[in-house]
Amino acid sequence: QVQLVESGGGLVQPGGSLTLSCVVSGIRVSFYSVGWSRQAPGKQRELVASINIAGRTSYSDSVKGRFTISKDNAKNTVYLQMNSLKPEDTAVYYCGVRVSGTFRWGQGTQVTVSS
Repeated sequence: QVQLVESGGGLVQPGGSLTLSCVVSGIRVSFYSVGWSRQAPGKQRELVASINIAGRTSYSDSVKGRFTISKDNAKNTVYLQMNSLKPEDTAVYYCGVRVSGTFRWGQGTQVTVSS
């Protein structure tokens, strides 16, 4: 059974930074693509970053240049480094593993960017 547990969310001021972590169990992240998505109130979920088996990363235009996705295969953990945060980055952030073409998501962690 695949389980994903996100942590690291919280309240941060505009321009600040946060690093989200996602501990994965039941599957080895080294063999799968992983990603982070987010959902703000009243909006559709948005895939913001992903990294494939070869280590190639992809980002949405809204976070490109500010967010960095990475994974530690030995720790089976996925990270999202978020810099230069903006109020519009406020959302619940979800970690996911792509299995058989479909992402399986965790429960999410809240990120609030506000002064």
